[in-house]
Amino acid sequence: MALIKSISGIRGTIGGVPGESLSPLDIVRFAAAYGSWLLASSDGNKKVVIGRDGRISGEMVQSLVVNTLLSLGIDVIDLGLSTTPTVEMAVVFEKAAGGIILTASHNPKEWNALKLLNHKGEFISGSDGAALLDIVKADNYHFASVDHLGTVTKNETALDEHIKAITAHPLVDIAAITASNFSIVVDAINSSGAFAVPQLLTALGVTQITVINEEVNGRFAHNPEPLPENLRALCSEVLKQNASMGIAVDPDVDRLCFVCEDGTLFGEEYTLVAVADFVLQHKKGNTVSNMSSTRALRDITQKHGGTYTPSAVGEVNVVAKMKATNAVIGGEGNGGIIVPELHYGRDALIGIALFLSHLAKEKKTVQQLRNTYPDYFMSKNKIELTSGFDLEKIFDNLKEKYKNHSINTEDGLKIDFENDWVHLRSSNTEPIIRIYAESNSQNVADNIAQKLMKDIQEAGVSTQ
Repeated sequence: MALIKSISGIRGTIGGVPGESLSPLDIVRFAAAYGSWLLASSDGNKKVVIGRDGRISGEMVQSLVVNTLLSLGIDVIDLGLSTTPTVEMAVVFEKAAGGIILTASHNPKEWNALKLLNHKGEFISGSDGAALLDIVKADNYHFASVDHLGTVTKNETALDEHIKAITAHPLVDIAAITASNFSIVVDAINSSGAFAVPQLLTALGVTQITVINEEVNGRFAHNPEPLPENLRALCSEVLKQNASMGIAVDPDVDRLCFVCEDGTLFGEEYTLVAVADFVLQHKKGNTVSNMSSTRALRDITQKHGGTYTPSAVGEVNVVAKMKATNAVIGGEGNGGIIVPELHYGRDALIGIALFLSHLAKEKKTVQQLRNTYPDYFMSKNKIELTSGFDLEKIFDNLKEKYKNHSINTEDGLKIDFENDWVHLRSSNTEPIIRIYAESNSQNVADNIAQKLMKDIQEAGVSTQ
């Protein structure tokens, strides 16, 4: 069982002991803390938007959160089953004080989470998150009297409004997409993508749509993280259908990757690269991605005359760097696309619309488009953290060992070699260390990652 409290929300596994898992008590306390923080900082606005993905525990968690907010006197706008970017945009549409997304994103079915938004529909800041954690620690809540309880209003048009905003984007070319007559297979991973992605594709003029794992039951047909080993069924179905491409999203539809017409993977790292290439062709400017993302975005940005800036991992960090550098496109190498003209949040739906517009205008197959980008290969690995694992001391040992190379400690430890890099950091969402390496060769990237994993094991120092 696991429970992770952070400045962006609370995430954990369902069931188990309070304080050690995402128990009903933890859900209520955290929802109460968020509501209390919101009431103290929202100038009288008592409206909060709530939406959830298709997880098994979704309805239970939603009921606890909604009723906790009502008990504080907060009015809830309930989207029901939704996507993360739809909730983010609905906060603005509804002129709400904030929002809560009930999703554990790419985590397996036993996980769920409360992801917290401000009045802009963006993840709350580090300082606001710290203030909220203080409220939780102090159990400092003040509930409303019976005459001042909140109300619940259903909103069943938020996705329609979201898609309407996407189709109105100046770079989304519905005529070109329609003329291309794409046939598309979608892996909806038994969650919100099952209805959101087909609705978007239909609005874009796509008529040949096949959905696999389409039942929204939260019993994910495979590990929901859109990695190669989890997308074999999608690749096979693309070949079987002789389709133009495959599309995979995660359970809350903020991450995106594509499958080429020959059943090979476009590469989730290249989702942002391709969309950025299209955007930069039409709107000159800068880009941002986190430092665990491929160098290919830097190459494409420089090709179009812009400046690329890396950020610490985490959507809130990417958004902060995008605002600071006035970036026109940004995101993360995990398939997260952030288009600031729409909203400052990862959004697979706008990513799909821009990618299809790019593909239609280039008049290329998906594989042909992929071949226009530089080839980098990434090795993504992780080590589970055990009790007593002294990560800070391990990183100190590694910094000393690799002191003759360029080292960045803004987010964990990143070591730049002449033609390669490796990034080590503790996850914000799981009790693990992530080890990402990139090179011009898959074999070299794998070897670098394995070497650092061995270094970690050798440098491991227990606090016990």
